Amino acid sequence: MRKTVGFVLLGLAGFLLTAALLAQFYVPGQVQKTPLDVDTTTRLSGTAAVLPTGAGSAVKAVRRSVADGEASDDQVIVFDTFSCLITDPDGTAPDCVDDTDPDKRLVTAGTDRFATDRVTATAVNEERYVGVGAEPHDGLVNKFPFDVQQETYPFWDGLVGRAVNAEFQGEEDIDGLRTYKFLVSLVDEPAEISNGVSGLYSTEKTMWVDQGTGSIIDQSEAQVRKLDDGTTVLDVELSFTDETVAESVEEAKANNSQLSLVARAPIVLGILGVLALAGGLFLTLAGRSGTTTAPPGAGGTRSAKHTTTAG
Repeated sequence: MRKTVGFVLLGLAGFLLTAALLAQFYVPGQVQKTPLDVDTTTRLSGTAAVLPTGAGSAVKAVRRSVADGEASDDQVIVFDTFSCLITDPDGTAPDCVDDTDPDKRLVTAGTDRFATDRVTATAVNEERYVGVGAEPHDGLVNKFPFDVQQETYPFWDGLVGRAVNAEFQGEEDIDGLRTYKFLVSLVDEPAEISNGVSGLYSTEKTMWVDQGTGSIIDQSEAQVRKLDDGTTVLDVELSFTDETVAESVEEAKANNSQLSLVARAPIVLGILGVLALAGGLFLTLAGRSGTTTAPPGAGGTRSAKHTTTAG
């Protein structure tokens, strides 16, 4: 019986140690990837000192990013995004309006299609992903890589058409989640500030990024666009809404819990595997040493003793 249990433990040990190796070398590469079912809506609110539609007022913005699963693969994910900025003077405006809106609330709207590496989050510009004629992107586009480091990252800015420096500023806690703070700062950069209109563009954008997943938890931006003659046509401040921040924190905590479980799995499985191996060897060897072969006659029928008397 002990030998049977020992063999079972040896089999279990082989399974656990194999699982530990897979958890160490294979599983992290599958888990630390941007999922292919992304469909997120980010909402921002703020104020505008100057607007191209008229006097400044409260504004709101929405950005929706949807992964194109059919165009994506194991290494690269393709996104289609839609963004819209409108005035919201009484707090009842919809997410977006078109240019036929009688209240002239539309400030700007646009779409973008891009692809990124599912691990590093850097832009991929191959036509098989984004199609022919798509605008090339550079650097990070919509998130940071997994396991964010305390360093400067190149981050895409569509107005200047290139990646700009996102400089590490320190750590901050947001609702119990540790984030890394990054700053993008540009002053009077030549840019296409509107369709077919050249001018100068300034921004100071702060991003609070989850260290584990690289997702942007919160963001605030002060942006100014001017004509070449110095006339300001847009002066706006925007930040994530409280609801967007809360949702981002909750999602990041859940994803970090999964990543933490994967990180601990090799150790736990390895320890259990070693214990099972030790137990299996002990029971198997103990069972083998306890089995002996009796010598001839040992434990058999005792022979009768014959006595001969001389006659």
